[in-house]
Amino acid sequence: MIDYFETKEHPITREMVLEAFKLVKANKGSPGVDGQSVEQYEKQLMKNTYKLWNRMSSGSYFSLPIREKSIAKKSGGTRKLGIPTVADRIAQQVMKTYLEPKVDSSFHADSYGYRPGKNAHMAIQKAMSRCGRIGWVIDMDISSFFDSIDHELMLKALRYYTKEKWVLMYVERWLKADVKKESGELEKRTQGTPQGGVISGMLANIFLHFTFDKWMERNYPAIRFERYSDDIIVHCISEKQALFIQQQIVKRFRECRLQINKDKTKIVYCLNDRNREKNKAKKSFTFLGYTFKPRYCPTKYGLRLLTSACMSEEAKNQVRDKIRKFSIRKFRGNIQQLSLALKARIRGWMNYYCKFHKWTTAGLWRWLNKKLIEWKMSNKRIGKRKAIRWLETVYRTHPMLFGHWALVPPVLGKRRKPNFGSAG
Repeated sequence: MIDYFETKEHPITREMVLEAFKLVKANKGSPGVDGQSVEQYEKQLMKNTYKLWNRMSSGSYFSLPIREKSIAKKSGGTRKLGIPTVADRIAQQVMKTYLEPKVDSSFHADSYGYRPGKNAHMAIQKAMSRCGRIGWVIDMDISSFFDSIDHELMLKALRYYTKEKWVLMYVERWLKADVKKESGELEKRTQGTPQGGVISGMLANIFLHFTFDKWMERNYPAIRFERYSDDIIVHCISEKQALFIQQQIVKRFRECRLQINKDKTKIVYCLNDRNREKNKAKKSFTFLGYTFKPRYCPTKYGLRLLTSACMSEEAKNQVRDKIRKFSIRKFRGNIQQLSLALKARIRGWMNYYCKFHKWTTAGLWRWLNKKLIEWKMSNKRIGKRKAIRWLETVYRTHPMLFGHWALVPPVLGKRRKPNFGSAG
């Protein structure tokens, strides 16, 4: 009989490892440096998890190098992700499950990233509410945050929550694990935590909890902010206060061996009042893929000028780029198969970007409808008018075939207006 609750030197049970595997499997993810997928790992699940548990519980577990992968950033340039092996992701999930109850309850109420019961929409909603009352915003950008975390300070912050040597030992090993570059070269890491690791988000929160959240709470308790991991905005009542607070934050981050990106950090005035035209500050900023600025919004009382959050142009361009990369025009199959291929992506975009002021996304969905028309023209070699009439017929018989049709149906002219309801 297998005792799944058996422990050795360290308080790790086989049950903890098996539960961690279930979470890793649910999150999917690419193979690490060993090329092993989650499906391949699962074929010998009991053997693999026993081996991992045996090593973790005896202190002999060491992670393999992290596979580096570059992805495009919304703001331009690339971001480097670190992809651990499946076994390493399971080990990190064990640690995260063990540590999270000990640390999360101490985090600031306005810290929203990588936390149970918190999400980006909560941060956006809170920021929108405050921007409607507090005129000035510092839009912060930390240069290469995940690559710049100081290991010594990271472990010092972690020791505040636990003195258990096995926890500190494994976290230090993950922090110092080699990185396998896309060129195949192995690189020693002396700072940073790979963005993409299971435990990286929680470690980032621990680091910034002491670097920023607690520091702000102690020194400037009246100043409000929202933080989603390393994305931070700070609300101020005047430009003078914003300039002062920005200088103090820069100094604080420098003390903690982080750098503020001066080119991307900016002070913004986000109210639409008599002061808007008097100052030369920027009038909008982007936070978590949403642009914040005053605009006329439909409400139950008619159009009202509100400081609103709507899908940013950068995010729209990124969605268009992904659709272009998918290449609808070259898709070979029927309309149902095309719908199935795009279903999860469209649902994901709509769930995230249509949460607030979804009417501002109309142009994106009209563009997608045009791509569907072009696909029909190319696939059947027919003219544009016939392709449009055909797509309208499909919509009338299957109005929910594509998720975005609930907002912008594929019909012409004024025969059917987009269905956006109120300001939502």
